[in-house]
Amino acid sequence: MRGRNNPQSSFICLVNIEDRIPRTHPIREVKRQIDQVLQSMDATFDKLYAEGGRSSVPPERLLKARVLMALYSVRSERQFCERLPYDALFQWFMDINMEEAAELAFDASVFAKNQGRFLEGKVAGEFFTQVVELARQGGWTSDEHFSVDGTLIDAWASMKSFRPKDEPKKPDDSNGWSDFKGQKRSNDTHESKTDPEARLLRKSKGSASKLCFGMHASMDNRNGLCVTLDVHQAVGKTERLAAQAASYQRSLTA
Repeated sequence: MRGRNNPQSSFICLVNIEDRIPRTHPIREVKRQIDQVLQSMDATFDKLYAEGGRSSVPPERLLKARVLMALYSVRSERQFCERLPYDALFQWFMDINMEEAAELAFDASVFAKNQGRFLEGKVAGEFFTQVVELARQGGWTSDEHFSVDGTLIDAWASMKSFRPKDEPKKPDDSNGWSDFKGQKRSNDTHESKTDPEARLLRKSKGSASKLCFGMHASMDNRNGLCVTLDVHQAVGKTERLAAQAASYQRSLTA
């Protein structure tokens, strides 16, 4: 017999979110290990927040949100905040009750602003170090064979902001129309007025020059895990130097 849709929704519905997540889903093991790392960082979180005042978003949720964004390729804070209220798996991973999720106002601007506290306190670096240490204790990584590769990360700065260093900044300065034809611009004579740490570089001959930062990642070839990640200015650091620095860092944490 053909089934029919019932347009009348239930007024009361009891749902156990644990039953919605398959027991064999790998996200369960990821959550268990992440909770273990976050528990070891409890003293670090206490130093970042005042003892009194209004309660903030728990730092554990902010870091778990970043893990979800990486695992599920969520491209922005705004997209994540839009998805969170209706994604039961995300709520379960971040320890958000379903009743709380219905009233949760996870604003994208506030969410992004809270990340600044982590950058100042170097929490993300400690979190990554703890994850690598957990992998070392579990035997999921080794010190035998590594590869180091580099790439460029686009800076949040327009090419129009790359101007002479001695040029005075005007009160009405804006990113209006600019013509750079025939001008020679280099990092020695020019800098970005909006992001002075960015450097002008091109990845190869024939490719366009752009304002960017450099990044080097060290990978454990035996297990395919990233053990160090270094973001720096795009000029002055090669893969060889990054590999030496990564080797020294591993010796300190071993």
